[in-house]
Amino acid sequence: MKLTILGGGGFRVPLVYGALLGDHAEGRVTRVTLHDLDAGRLSAIARVLAEQGAGVPDAPEVTATTDLDEALRGADFVFSAIRVGGLEGRAADERIALAEGVLGQETVGAGGIAYGLRTVPVAVHIARRIAALAPDAWVINFTNPAGLVTEAMSRVLGDRAVGICDSPVGLGRRVARILGANPDEAWIDYVGLNHLGWLRGLRVGGRDELPRLLADEEALGSFEEGRLFGPEWLRSLGAVPNEYLHYYYFNREAVRAYQQAERTRGAYLRDQQAGFYAETGKPGSSALAAWHRTLAEREATYMAANREAAGIGERDEEDLESGGYEKVALALMRAIARNERATLILNVRNGTTLSVLDADAVIEVPCFVDAAGAHPVSVSPLPYHAVGLVTAVKAVEREVLAAAESGARATAVKAFALHPLVDSVSVARRLVDGYTAEHPELAYLRP
Repeated sequence: MKLTILGGGGFRVPLVYGALLGDHAEGRVTRVTLHDLDAGRLSAIARVLAEQGAGVPDAPEVTATTDLDEALRGADFVFSAIRVGGLEGRAADERIALAEGVLGQETVGAGGIAYGLRTVPVAVHIARRIAALAPDAWVINFTNPAGLVTEAMSRVLGDRAVGICDSPVGLGRRVARILGANPDEAWIDYVGLNHLGWLRGLRVGGRDELPRLLADEEALGSFEEGRLFGPEWLRSLGAVPNEYLHYYYFNREAVRAYQQAERTRGAYLRDQQAGFYAETGKPGSSALAAWHRTLAEREATYMAANREAAGIGERDEEDLESGGYEKVALALMRAIARNERATLILNVRNGTTLSVLDADAVIEVPCFVDAAGAHPVSVSPLPYHAVGLVTAVKAVEREVLAAAESGARATAVKAFALHPLVDSVSVARRLVDGYTAEHPELAYLRP
């Protein structure tokens, strides 16, 4: 079975390959093709993977190419983790937004819109090439903004485009651990959009254990989201929000912390990864050892500005474990390729799951997965406060998709202006001016 990884020179690719190395069952991935436009990064990651696979008898064969069509031919699964504009683009997204006093995070607010406008045209082109060259392939999208990009690709590929994210999985595992439950045996009631969802229950043996957590002040303050939002707010909501909702619920504090930080997150990762890729090119150096060091630093500093805004300091060691998006990807591939039924939180088309959204809207919910793909489960309705955010942000995503299709600058302005975290049409216009001047990928936007 062949897996093609788009964005194959990306820093997190070794996580995926590491998960594949642990899979020895029949029907596993035996060939991995890395595709990237940057030959230098591609070569560096290929070195890391070669060290990872050394001594593993049945390690998947790895090839690398900068030719998209070559990478896609014969693929059974396509894992998309592209970054249009690179980390330099992300740093610019953050800088331009913060200069206007609004959030520039890569998936939330102005930064997420700018990244989406750059990425959607490329993602649609890729989807069309997949449809032409590997029509039976399943696409697993991790490219951010994951829900928006998955929806764009699903317009071409239908239900064969599935988005994944490790945030809700990591949240569910942390809550289960605090409650003394086995995360693999608990049912996580989670619903929303990508980076805009709520854990509303955690069932063990048919009983919802979340009320027990919400009633326990000490337990609520003992994990990442409890410290980030505060016990009182979690009890008010009656749910545990995805960590990205901190940008909405504590927006002023988050923006101020980002403005006061020495570097934005994008600038930090740009500089950090530049050092990593340079180190892998040195004779006699271990690319794998350099990658492990860099990964540890990356995880420890995740959402540092938000923790600064909340006054909670460094991440606890037990909170460093993410949901493991590579494990989600492997479980998804296994379920489809081998009909090994699984329950996973995924980004899929809504169908009739959430009545406040249309059938084609991509949402993030628990799904049953089998050989026929991912099937969203029925969920209880969202409370009104969540309906407001979900429908407002989905409306913004639709304007981004419309702008990417039409090239209309006015539609791009509308996308920015409608977002809950952009407080002025005038600011929206200046943001579009700033982003189009900075990013050549946005040259398609016209008056």
